[in-house]
Amino acid sequence: MADATVIDRIKQDITDHPVVLFMKGTPVFPQCGFSAAVVQILTHMGVKFKGIDVLSDPSIRQGIKDFSSWPTIPQLYVKGEFVGGCDIIREMFETGELRDFLAEQGIETRN
Repeated sequence: MADATVIDRIKQDITDHPVVLFMKGTPVFPQCGFSAAVVQILTHMGVKFKGIDVLSDPSIRQGIKDFSSWPTIPQLYVKGEFVGGCDIIREMFETGELRDFLAEQGIETRN
């Protein structure tokens, strides 16, 4: 289980930024296909987000899994709420549900 300092850092990031993606790599240089797919969806939609590279910090990599009780990376948070991983985000995007959800949360998207 992640220590309190790691959990506090995660809570701070998802509180300070409306949209946060815990991912492998960076938004400019994703290090896995799943992270790249979510970055591509968010970028396509014009969503401003903070990417957090879990590969650069093993404690965050494990800590985010403990925090969300979700075993895989990437993980998308909107307004402090865990939305899902790659498959969920992809499905929400394809059905239009992601755009609706972001609008409900007050997150601007490109039309």
